[in-house]
Parts: sequence; structure tokens; C-alpha cells
Amino acid sequence: MASIDLNCDMGESFGPWTMGNDSALLDYVTSANVACGFHAGDPQTMHHLVAAAKAGAVAVGAHPGLPDLQGFGRREMVITPQEAYSLTVYQVGALAGFTRALGIRLHHVKTHGALYQMTARNVALADAIASAVRDVDAELIVYVANPNMAQAAQRAGLRVAFEVYADRTYQDDGTLTPRHMPNAMIEDVGEAIAQVRRMLHDGVVRSLNGNDVPVVADTVCIHGDQPGALAFAQQLRAGLEADGITIRAPGSACMTDCM
Repeated sequence: MASIDLNCDMGESFGPWTMGNDSALLDYVTSANVACGFHAGDPQTMHHLVAAAKAGAVAVGAHPGLPDLQGFGRREMVITPQEAYSLTVYQVGALAGFTRALGIRLHHVKTHGALYQMTARNVALADAIASAVRDVDAELIVYVANPNMAQAAQRAGLRVAFEVYADRTYQDDGTLTPRHMPNAMIEDVGEAIAQVRRMLHDGVVRSLNGNDVPVVADTVCIHGDQPGALAFAQQLRAGLEADGITIRAPGSACMTDCM
């Protein structure tokens, strides 16, 4: 029987400003990528979400990003590998403090937004981030969707879960369609289920140009900040389970061979 993880980018509220419906979404996802205060989130939000995830038996991961609250971490910055290393240690270590305080282990790390896209083009940044994750906790799983980050994690001796997206479209090179372009987001849940089904069973995703692009699917991402995210998550999970697909977080070993 096929299995897949449903992960969600969450914990993106800040002070009195609330984004998404995290508490309800935790009923439908199996791992939560928690913003660590740089691109979104704050200590109280982090604490609350880790506690809620623990109560729901949802795996908790750190979601480090660039220090850009106004741009939500989606604007690129010029940083050195050393800076990438330090900001990753800082953010992963902060969330690990909350998981430790609440009596659970941090499960994974997934870089956010522009920082993640930068690793797809810059091997030195990918290596710096992988080294930072290893130095905080070598047992952490790295969620990846580009070869540079996957190979960097492998060189660092880290376990990998390959990520695909239910609510984003793809380009011919396997990258996500940039958000500023038309049709970057998939809002129709039936279309999303069909896309995930093909990625899981056939190992391909149909690009916007109509070409089949190879992918490996261990974990499927949805975004908690999207309009209708809760209904989307509910229907996506129900549709996959109706296909006989088991929904569960990556376990203690890499679910597939690393790139």
C-alpha cells in the first residue's frame, strides 16, 4: 500500500496578526513546518503550535527562512554561506528549544521561500544549511525538492524526504512556477488530488507546458496561508485515503534512496 506524508507550512502568525487556521489544519496533516520568527512567526506562536502538534501527534519541523518579515521571506537576499549557516542554527535551535521544553523531539527541517530557492542554484549555501542542521541534530530529516539541497544533506549524513506540492504547478525543469506568474497556484482540490496521485503512483508531474517531469514523492506540501486551506486539506486527505493511500509522517529512516 502506498503512503505519503502531508506537510503544511504553519505558525506564520505574528503578535496580534493571525494567519491561517493552524489548530484546525493539524487535524488533517501529519507534519507541521513551523516558522521560526525570521520570515514569520514569533515565540508565543511557536510555543502554541508545538503544543498543539504534540496533542495531535503531528510531527514538528523547523521552517527557517530569510530575515524578512515584510517580504514574508519570499524576496532573495545576498548572504554568505556563513550567514546561511548561522541563521539556520539560530532558527532550528530556537524551535528545538520549544520541542524539548514540551517533551517531544524535533522531527525535520524544511527551508522556506527564497532561502530554499537560493539553495537550488548555490551549492555552497545548500552545504552550509545542511551542515547547520547536522550540527544542531544529526537525527533530523531534511525535506527537499531540489538536487542541490538533497545532495548537500546526503553529504552531511542526514536523512532525506523528497517533497512535492499539491497546490503549486511545475515548470519543465521540475521547479515550481513562480508565484508572480499566471497559474502558479492550484486552487481546485480535484486537480490537486489528480496531481498528487500521478506523482505518487507514476513518479511524474505534468508541467504547465504539458510535459511529464520525473519526481519522487515522500511528502506533499500544502500552504496554510492560502485561502480555503482548511477545506483544501480536508478534501485532499479524504481523496488520497479513498485511493487506499496511507497518510503518515516520514519515519526513522529515509523513505527513498537519496539523490
